[in-house]
Amino acid sequence: MALRQILHDGDPTLRKKSRPVTKFDDRLQMLIDDMLDTMYASDGVGLAAPQVGVLRRLFVIDLQDEKGPYVMINPRFIKQEGTQIYSEGCLSVPGLFGDVERPERLTIEAQDRNGETYTLDAEELLAVCICHEYDHLDGILFKDKVKGELHSQ
Repeated sequence: MALRQILHDGDPTLRKKSRPVTKFDDRLQMLIDDMLDTMYASDGVGLAAPQVGVLRRLFVIDLQDEKGPYVMINPRFIKQEGTQIYSEGCLSVPGLFGDVERPERLTIEAQDRNGETYTLDAEELLAVCICHEYDHLDGILFKDKVKGELHSQ
């Protein structure tokens, strides 16, 4: 496993749309492991492949609870319900935070690291993290959706 460099706001890669993952090979397994290690080393709860310079539809999340980590490859939303506002930050926009409106509950379909399709129901913080990381796959940063001003904490 290796730590990867996290790209910061201003890098054009972060604004590009990612392509689907088509090969579930050893390179993909290494990327997933590297992303998890990089996320943990950076004290993050989520990391999308574009943040480490790989334009593929893949992200990882770990809320440090009994359920994680999640690996979500080629995700797509099935359902989104309700709204919640959560103060978000991002490893690619270090030191800044802002309130973003996200769905309160959602259902997402994705593939795991072995290419097996699964469905996940998420709410509250997990729903926020999924939406945040999913946005990275389409070149969107949380600061694009902030209600009000960005602030440091």
